[in-house]
Amino acid sequence: MLVKRTLMTVGLAVLAGCADGVRTGPMEHETKVVELDKSEMTRAEIKMSAGELRVAGGASQLMEGDFNYNDPGSKPQVEYHSTGVRSDIDVHPSGTVQHGESNWNIRFNNSATMDLVVKMGAGEAHLNLGSLNLRSVVFDLGAGELDADLRGNPKRSYDVRINGGVGQATIHVPSTVGISATATGGIGEVKVRGLEQRNGRWINPGHENSPVTIRLDVKGGVGQIDLVAE
Repeated sequence: MLVKRTLMTVGLAVLAGCADGVRTGPMEHETKVVELDKSEMTRAEIKMSAGELRVAGGASQLMEGDFNYNDPGSKPQVEYHSTGVRSDIDVHPSGTVQHGESNWNIRFNNSATMDLVVKMGAGEAHLNLGSLNLRSVVFDLGAGELDADLRGNPKRSYDVRINGGVGQATIHVPSTVGISATATGGIGEVKVRGLEQRNGRWINPGHENSPVTIRLDVKGGVGQIDLVAE
């Protein structure tokens, strides 16, 4: 259940006009927390139309989030459901159209087994996921920049699927586990460091038989991909 919510108005209560005629207010801040429960698996889905998104581990509860926005349509909503075995977290804006500025900083518990889905229309996404206990990651980006850091010590194999629009994706993967990566579709330039290309895939040549493998699949019109194993 959602257990904590604070709201704070920052700055002067003076409306500012945007270039498209939409009037936004002062920056507001909300904190939302979902308690850590006994669920064996959690599926977390984050939907953000535009802005700056940061996702990382290190939360003491199941989820802890700090949200800043200056448009009512960008006001974050957090929905949580649990069957006792499986829990679902859905984070999304309250409106169908967002204007102004949005900055979301969301942290998850490192011990919770997790499927993570991120859907972002435009902006910047910084995903520092190496400490999380992941089963899968899906990222859909319309336009903007993605920086995904998967470096860590995963205990199980998992899949990462990135569907890109227009922009740039930088993906860091650990050099200590197996890596199997592909990039297809309207891909621009692909730069790879620390991996070897074999049969249309980039692999970690020293860990072909590793008991843990991160399987990475990038599709769509991403302008540039930087894939780095370190």
